[in-house]
Amino acid sequence: MDPLRTEDEQVEALRRWWDENGKSTIAAIVLALSAGFGWQGWQSYQEEQRALASDVYQNLLEALAGADQGLVDLAEARELAGQLKREHMGSTYAQFAALQLARIAVEERNLTTAEAELRWVLEKAGKGSDIAQVTELRLARVLASGGDAEQALAILDGAGDSPYAASYESARGDILLAQGKESEAREAYIRARNFAAANPARPPINLLEQKIQALNPVPERELAPLPEVSELTVEESEEPVADAEPEG
Repeated sequence: MDPLRTEDEQVEALRRWWDENGKSTIAAIVLALSAGFGWQGWQSYQEEQRALASDVYQNLLEALAGADQGLVDLAEARELAGQLKREHMGSTYAQFAALQLARIAVEERNLTTAEAELRWVLEKAGKGSDIAQVTELRLARVLASGGDAEQALAILDGAGDSPYAASYESARGDILLAQGKESEAREAYIRARNFAAANPARPPINLLEQKIQALNPVPERELAPLPEVSELTVEESEEPVADAEPEG
C-alpha cells in the first residue's frame, strides 16, 4: 500500500471531520473558556460584595456603640441595617443586622417588630445552622414575652442533641416558671444542666444550679421545743450590805 496515499486519505478524513465538527469544537472551547472566566468573575464579584457587606456591618456596630453612649441616634443604625438587608440580602451580615434590629425592638418593647425581624432571619438562615438556632432561642423568648408561651415552647422542641440544647432547655425552664409550672421548670433546668456539663455552647452551670436550688422543695424544719423555764433562786448579793454604824 502506498504510504503517501494512506497519509493523504488520513488528512482528507481529518479535513472532513473538521468541516463537520470543527465549528462545534471551537464553540465548545469558547464556551468552556467563557465559563471559566465567568466563574472567576462571579467569584471576584461575590468577594467584593462580601467585603462591602462587612464594611457596612462594621459601620452598623459603630453606630450602635455610639447610640449606647448617647453620641448618635439609633436612626443611623437602623438605616445601615436596612441597607444590609436590601443590598446584601443573601449574606450572613444581613442576618446579623436583622438580629440587631430585633434586639433594638425588644429594648423598645416592640415585640411585633422583633418577631418580624427574627422570622426574617429564619427564612434566610440555613436550617439547623448556628445562627438559626440562636434566632429560634430569641424568637421563643419574644413570643413568651408576648403571651404566646405555647408557640414558644413548640419552637424549643426542635433542639435535639444540638450544641445549643442546654440553652433551649434553660429557656424552656424560664418560660415554664413564668407560667407557674415550677415542677416542669425544675426538670427543664436539670436537663439543661446535664447538657451543659458536656457541651461548650452552654449557659453557665452555676446559674442553672441556682435556679434548680431555688425550686427544690425544702420541708419546713420542726422547731425544737423551748426548755421549761424554772424558777430562779435569788442568791444573796455578792456585795455585803454595810453594817449600821453603832450609836455613839
